Amino acid sequence: QVRLVESGGGSVQAGDSLRLSCVTSGISLSTTYMAWFRQAPGKEREFVAAISPSDVYIDYAASVKDRFTISKNNGKNTVTLQMNALKPEDTAACYCAAGSNQMIKPRVPGGWLYWGQGIQVTVSS
Repeated sequence: QVRLVESGGGSVQAGDSLRLSCVTSGISLSTTYMAWFRQAPGKEREFVAAISPSDVYIDYAASVKDRFTISKNNGKNTVTLQMNALKPEDTAACYCAAGSNQMIKPRVPGGWLYWGQGIQVTVSS
């Protein structure tokens, strides 16, 4: 069974940093595309970042590029999203997602196979 469990969320002020972690089981990160999405109340689930099994290909939403960094540690079965210079518009429930070993359109939520339960990030001005 595949399980994705997020941690590291919280409430911070604008300009602060948070690091989200996604601990996985039932999948091999060396053969699986991984991503982070987020969803604010009343809005569609929004792509944040994705990383290929090899760690070579990385994609970021324009809204987070140069502020967020996605990374993996295959030995620890974890995916991390380092979030710097947080803004109030980053406030959302954040979700870890796992795909397959195929190249996919990472910005489309429906292409992802497994999802974590979500964790709240709240940024106050």
